[in-house]
Amino acid sequence: MKPLHLAVLCGGWSAERAVSLLSGAGVADALERLGHRVTRIDMGRDVAARLAEAAPDLVFNALHGTPGEDGSVQGLMDLMGVRYTHSGMATSVIAVDKQLTKQVLVPHGIPMPGGRIVRSAELFAGDPLARPYVVKPVNEGSSVGVAIVTAEGNYGDPIGRDVAGPWQDFDALLCEPFIRGRELTTAVLGGPTGLRAFGVTELRPRAGFYDYDAKYTEGMTEHLYPAPIPDKIARACCNVALEAHRLLGCRGASRADFRWDDERGADGLFLLEVNTQPGMTPLSLVPEQARHHGMSYEELVQAIVDDALHESALT
Repeated sequence: MKPLHLAVLCGGWSAERAVSLLSGAGVADALERLGHRVTRIDMGRDVAARLAEAAPDLVFNALHGTPGEDGSVQGLMDLMGVRYTHSGMATSVIAVDKQLTKQVLVPHGIPMPGGRIVRSAELFAGDPLARPYVVKPVNEGSSVGVAIVTAEGNYGDPIGRDVAGPWQDFDALLCEPFIRGRELTTAVLGGPTGLRAFGVTELRPRAGFYDYDAKYTEGMTEHLYPAPIPDKIARACCNVALEAHRLLGCRGASRADFRWDDERGADGLFLLEVNTQPGMTPLSLVPEQARHHGMSYEELVQAIVDDALHESALT
């Protein structure tokens, strides 16, 4: 393996900054253990100048949220002629937007929840869907700003204008029917030899639902791998995750998140979103699933780098 000069891009100013810094630190440490030279960049508004000054062989994009996951940074690096890991600009623009993702995937038979985008102010006049329903930002990750509106909840009926919730932080929100049941996730890894889906993890929060705190606070969520679900559902998760990765044009690693209503069998499985910049923290699911398949954290990081080098050689 030839040593490379890699820049690890992390941090930034999104709501997921803290998680990105953890991902970036883990990746940078792993790359150094592998013998690569690493430049660590906490992204600021001077990111173009920092990248030009570093002049790396490749950028490992460890950013989460806007602007590192929505195509903005990808477009900048494309213009600069800088090679980078994970998905390109067009894929990132689509995948970060939950409604655009549906428009791409649903016509190809990928099962996703229905729903519609509403102006936040509309919620104060009445419910856009029958309760229970889920309210979430259109283009945030890590369950940032997600609320479940139920008949028994304390948001009010209609939702109170002064009640804390995502409607106070976002002008428009995606409203979807609430899918009862279980939280499942599948990691996909690309590479020169093709795509592989690692399997299915079931996520069981110890309280509430799988929100930002449950994802990133140790001990708040139980990870069950392999998920204790029928083989038919596990195969469906892997097949849907692989097909969504292909249809969206993802590169490197992605993670597909599902809800499964076990009372409805195969008809109860729904893809919620595809994460094109999955976390690489100690609690993150992609490294965890890779480890169950005998792939160390360092091997996973190197595989993502190799995929980016392979893709850039083809273009």
